[in-house]
Amino acid sequence: MLQIYPIPAFNDNYFWLIQPSASEPAAYIIDPGQAEPVIQALDYYKLDLKGILITHHHHDHIDGALELSKIYNIPIYGPDSAKIPIITHKLTEGDKVQLGPLTATVLMLPGHTLDHIGYYLDTTAQGAKIDIGQSRLFSADTIFAAGCGRLFDGSAAQLFQSLQRIAQLLDDTLIYCAHEYTLSNIRFARTIEPENTDLAARQIAEEYKRQQNIPTIPSTVLLEKRTNPFLRCHLPTIKQQVEQLTKRTLVTECDVFTSLRQLKDHF
Repeated sequence: MLQIYPIPAFNDNYFWLIQPSASEPAAYIIDPGQAEPVIQALDYYKLDLKGILITHHHHDHIDGALELSKIYNIPIYGPDSAKIPIITHKLTEGDKVQLGPLTATVLMLPGHTLDHIGYYLDTTAQGAKIDIGQSRLFSADTIFAAGCGRLFDGSAAQLFQSLQRIAQLLDDTLIYCAHEYTLSNIRFARTIEPENTDLAARQIAEEYKRQQNIPTIPSTVLLEKRTNPFLRCHLPTIKQQVEQLTKRTLVTECDVFTSLRQLKDHF
C-alpha cells in the first residue's frame, strides 16, 4: 500500500517522502530543500532513497538535492531549466517517472515560476500494478490549501491556467502542496467570501489540526473548489468583492484572478 510521509522543514515547508509499497523499503523524495531532515526520516522509517523529484528552482525546494544524490547515488528528476543544473533527468509535459511500481505523470504548471512542474499519480495510470485509492497531485507552490503561489518569473495568466487545469482533475484527487500556509490563506479567503459556510467550517477544522500539530495537507480538489478563492474567480460574488476592494472594473476571470493575487500579496 502506498505511504506518503510529510517531512516538516524550515518554518513551514513540507518535503514529501513517497513509499510506493509498504512491503518494500524503496522511497522517493519530492523537493528536499534540506538534506538532514530527509536523512533522519529515512532512518526513522527504515527506507532506502531511490530518487529525487524537483518541481521548481527555488532554494527551499532544491538545496538538499545534490547532497542526497551523492550520499545515495541516485538520480534527480526535474524540469528542463537552466536554473537547476543539478537535474540528471530533465522532464517536460506528459513525461513519465517510474517510482518503483508507481507511474508519475509530469504536468507543466507555470506561473509561480516559469519552470514549475507537478507530479500526478493518476489511479487509472497505475493499471493492475498497484492500487493507490485516490489520485494524488504534488503541486508544490502552484496551489496551496485555500490559496496559490506568488508570482515570480511567471505570469498571472499562466498561473490562472495552471489552477484551472488542477480544477479539472477528479474531485477526490489529493493535493500535496509544499507549505503550511493554510490558516493564513483561509483568513484572507474569508475577506473575499465572508458568507462562505464551507470556508467557515474549514477554518474551524484546520485550526483544530494545527492545535494538535497535525498537517492541514493534503487537501482535495473538491475542497479547494469550494473554499479556495483562486479557483472561484468565475463567481459573480467574488468578482464584485474584488472590484470593490481594488476599485477596478474587471472583465475576465483572469482579470479577477490577477487582482485577487495582488490583494493577497498585500494581505
